[in-house]
Amino acid sequence: MSQSYFPPIRTQASPEPSSKFEQQENHLQDVQHAYIVSKDRLVLSLSLVNALDASKSLLFELRAFNKDTWAVRYPQFREKSDDVPVSASIPALRRKPLRRSLTFADEPAVETEVVITPSGSRAGATTVCSLSDVCEEHDELEQAEVLDGERLIPASDAADFQLLRLDLKLGSHGSSTSPMALVSQLERSSIANLIDEKLGAAEQHVDKLRVRVQDTSSKVLVTGDLNAGKSTFVNALLQRDVMPVDQQPCTTAFCEVHDCADNAGVEEVHIVKDTARYNVRDEGTFTRLALSELEEFVVENESTDLVLKLYLQDAREPSLSLINNGVADISLIDAPGLNRDNTKTTALFARQEEIDVVVFVVSAENHFTLSAKEFLTTASNEKAYIFIVVNKFDHIKNKDKCRRIILEQIREFSPRTYEEADDLVHFVDSVSGIDSVAFEALEASLRSFVLVKRAKSKLNPASTYLSHLLSDVDLLVGANRLVAQAELERARDDVSRVRPVLEKMKNCRDLLEDSLEQVEEDSARTAASRTVQILTDALERIGKGIPGANSVSLPPYPGLLNIWDYVCDVRKALVSSVDAAVRAAEDEARLTTTHGVQRVSELAEEHLPEGVERNRRVFMPEAMFSSRRARLGKGKVARRGSAVVAGGTLGLGLGLAARPDFLEASFGDIFDTQHFFYIYFPAAGKSAAGLDDDESTSPTILGVFGVGLGALTMIGGQAVGARALIEGAVRVSDLLGNESSRKWIGPVVGAVALGAAAWFVLELPSTVPRTIGRRIRRQLVASGKAVGTDSFAAGHADRIGHETRKVVRLVSWDLRERFRTAMEERGREVRNGEEAARRAGEAVERFTAFERRTESVRTEAGIVKVA
Repeated sequence: MSQSYFPPIRTQASPEPSSKFEQQENHLQDVQHAYIVSKDRLVLSLSLVNALDASKSLLFELRAFNKDTWAVRYPQFREKSDDVPVSASIPALRRKPLRRSLTFADEPAVETEVVITPSGSRAGATTVCSLSDVCEEHDELEQAEVLDGERLIPASDAADFQLLRLDLKLGSHGSSTSPMALVSQLERSSIANLIDEKLGAAEQHVDKLRVRVQDTSSKVLVTGDLNAGKSTFVNALLQRDVMPVDQQPCTTAFCEVHDCADNAGVEEVHIVKDTARYNVRDEGTFTRLALSELEEFVVENESTDLVLKLYLQDAREPSLSLINNGVADISLIDAPGLNRDNTKTTALFARQEEIDVVVFVVSAENHFTLSAKEFLTTASNEKAYIFIVVNKFDHIKNKDKCRRIILEQIREFSPRTYEEADDLVHFVDSVSGIDSVAFEALEASLRSFVLVKRAKSKLNPASTYLSHLLSDVDLLVGANRLVAQAELERARDDVSRVRPVLEKMKNCRDLLEDSLEQVEEDSARTAASRTVQILTDALERIGKGIPGANSVSLPPYPGLLNIWDYVCDVRKALVSSVDAAVRAAEDEARLTTTHGVQRVSELAEEHLPEGVERNRRVFMPEAMFSSRRARLGKGKVARRGSAVVAGGTLGLGLGLAARPDFLEASFGDIFDTQHFFYIYFPAAGKSAAGLDDDESTSPTILGVFGVGLGALTMIGGQAVGARALIEGAVRVSDLLGNESSRKWIGPVVGAVALGAAAWFVLELPSTVPRTIGRRIRRQLVASGKAVGTDSFAAGHADRIGHETRKVVRLVSWDLRERFRTAMEERGREVRNGEEAARRAGEAVERFTAFERRTESVRTEAGIVKVA
């Protein structure tokens, strides 16, 4: 049970005062003694000023941490129907944990169940912990005792913000434009800025509280709804008509009433130009006005924002006067009514921060309006006790109902005021009836509240505000500590998951590079060697008059009359077989390339970590070497005398069957004079004729005839000298000069001619293909040497090997790039994870330190209900 606000001042019996003067002196001494004792007990023993300084430092550091290091998130708590059970070993008087669902404004869809332990033990600290920490928390509670006294904040209010609540004041609850819905749509940085503004406002208010705590004077604000009788009430307190009074709303200025002793004993009005620069001794900061002109001045300047300082003399004894009490400087402030306009209402809300005592005048006819409830709820964040005057109570017929409704409203916005309703809530018949019993009781209670219990009326608001502020800070840093702890664990898990992958990739980087190079080299070498083998076999077959590819066959012999057409068809077939052999080599290269690409894919599966996208491009073997055929299909033909590579002029490649220089038949395709000449004149060298070791060197009639013709064509050449010709001519002339020789030489020559013709006709079908094949082979060899290759097969091997290497290297390059990117990404993830773990660890330490500091401030300030 809370103690009464008005216990007896004296603790022991004292003799009756002998006179009225002695009664006044004793009363004055009692008031001064009570104030000094209360002030010493609250300010000195509890170090309230030091606690305010520590709170300001805490807020400053929290704002700096929010701005520079960690964006503080705004938590939202929702009630759970089932509270976490408390161990039976914990006494019932100890605090009971409250189970709540925790979400954050920037991430409302993610919920976390937490336990909020209201203030009541461990210096009244409000703690937020996860369900996994509840058992540990209960173990600590078993050794913790409840502080003597009661909490300033009810347990139910400890699970929600009092001062740091973000409320945009837009939309109805539950709609898409409700405050919480609008807050949840903000970015995290924007929410952090809003929190910074709240913390900054709290820091400024702590400065004002510190000034008020150290100030020996007290400010009493008299406010209320429009036309509630505020000015009349102030006049009644002053026992004189000073404030303008009318049935219409009259007072639009802030009128502060001070003892005229503060103005050298002169009664007058100061029209303040700037409240921050106002000095009663500096006439440049105000304008003087006579008391008699006050009402006229207020009426004429009704639409102007004014601050007036009234210096009055109260002739009553100090025991009866409020402003001339002999104990402390008290000023009464008559404020404009609520709901007059937004500007006045906003100014009144801002002004209440510098007020020590709020006296709220409410009409018994209207009860508390919405603006009144909002103002009193805001004021109750700092002031646990509010002095309330219910005016015009004599006009109410059912007074019990009116009293019950008003007290229920008071309990909603100020529970402490409701508990002390007998002394703080007064129902008066009329504030103008100053001689009534109700008003005398009101005046006595107010004077006692302001003077005798000044320690409560002036210093208790600081304790109340600190209690709310520290509780809000506990909720804020406790929830963010859980977030930081979760991010720390998540960052550590990420680092522990990614770091082994990164280390494995670093260790396998060289192995992957060597493997890819080996795949490239093996594929290119295999393709080149198979090309050499295929084309070498094809040239050997062509040199023997056999097509170089099984897919091509020689045309049938059409007879002697069509011998020239036969020569052309054989040449075309043999040249086409060369193209077919090249295509076969390319098909082999495609298979080899396919195996190389598959091997690279296997290396990708082996070395790329999970989560890295593989190469989705599909390898199409038929696309290899296709550019050459595409260009040939457009009719691009190389220049005469040069073989084609992919339609170009590199000397080797497909398309030989489309070239005139390879398809054009000649007399040499029938009589290969050069070949047979080198048979009978080997001094010129077998290799010069392009002969193989297995070619037959036995002469035939057709061969002899061909050699003869060849010899005649080479007269004067290097192979037959002039001397040999002369000797031959001499021998022939000697033979013809012999008569007997002339007789038989005719038949011999005829027989030889007939035999030669017969053999010529019989050997043409087999001799022509060999002759053409040898000529084609010599032509290909010559073309290869013209472009700088050792042979036709070697040239194609270089080309096909290069193409194979290019394709495999392209796939290998893609794998290398993916591997490099993946390793950089994993390295970045590790660095980011380590940085996130460092930041989260620092945040956990800082938030934990903030929680310890709030406990320290509570201990220093003694945040408990004071008797």
